Amino acid sequence: NQPPHYTQGNVECIDAMVSAFGQDAVRDYCRLTAFKYIWRLYSKDNVESNTRKALWFLRMSLGDDPRHE
Repeated sequence: NQPPHYTQGNVECIDAMVSAFGQDAVRDYCRLTAFKYIWRLYSKDNVESNTRKALWFLRMSLGDDPRHE
């Protein structure tokens, strides 16, 4: 999903990050963020939600943008 607080104007935060820091840095960020969601899988929110978030970031880290489905 694309929560409105991740967008300024017509630009999503992750796209601005790519522009500012480059694709490689954002892929590393996505891997680290996926790790965070897996780390706290059973500690915050619910397991399914955290698993879906981890998968989203892992897909982004591979260049498979889930927003384009």
